[in-house]
Amino acid sequence: MKIAIQGFEGSFHQVAAQGYFGKQTEIEACATFSDLVRRVKKQPDVDAGMMAIENSIAGSILPNYSLIKNSGLHVTGEQYLQINQHLMVLPGQTMEDIREVHSHPMALLQCIDFLEKYPHIKLVETEDTALSAKHVRQKKLKSVAAIAGKLAAEIFELDIIAPNIQTNKNNYTRFLAISRTPVMAAPDANKASVYFQTSHAHGALAKVLTKIADSSINLSKLQSFPIPAKEWNYYFYADMEFDNKAHFEKALAKIEALTEHLTVLGIYKKGKTH
Repeated sequence: MKIAIQGFEGSFHQVAAQGYFGKQTEIEACATFSDLVRRVKKQPDVDAGMMAIENSIAGSILPNYSLIKNSGLHVTGEQYLQINQHLMVLPGQTMEDIREVHSHPMALLQCIDFLEKYPHIKLVETEDTALSAKHVRQKKLKSVAAIAGKLAAEIFELDIIAPNIQTNKNNYTRFLAISRTPVMAAPDANKASVYFQTSHAHGALAKVLTKIADSSINLSKLQSFPIPAKEWNYYFYADMEFDNKAHFEKALAKIEALTEHLTVLGIYKKGKTH
């Protein structure tokens, strides 16, 4: 399969795509999330996409929810990936040789406790972790290290001289698998992603949430978004977890009369974090 990802070869998106779709997955690298969605939607040789949607520390990637909603694409599954950042260099280089560290600003921030131990090292922000590793290899940058994932070190044949340097060791990113066509829910499916809109009437959202709770549904995510054409009106993205698909169908039937534009993006098996 060819899977569209945001980022470059060796990125965490590629790791997530291979973890979900298989090691033989071919990658279609996209510069932006908008480009990712466009290629999944319109490029015939792209089978699906893998898109980061939220991080356990940084929170939701809000624009991506709207991208999925407005695209008409379907959510077919999810993948949780533990984000382990490694310091990597050209073979033969040591920590004493390093004068600069290159990486994405978020990766640098995630590793700041480690980096502050070396005040003489200059931190250089780049557009991508894996691309930083690629540049170290291609440009033969001595005295320069990159912060990236293990796959980048393997692809670009760099030595990891300091593994797992992120401050928070339980840092996970959640990715959604997206597709042009819906996929029939597996018999063991236990999670669904939906969009809905409520009226602006007093207590409208509370009524919807009560019906969901009464149907033995765990609302694991609720995100609000303003509706551009209607000031102070909102639509909502929700992740619902359930033990029995019949409970989810019961909840949908209950809230349909209380919502506007109710859309099921996908029903799938909940991803694992360990």
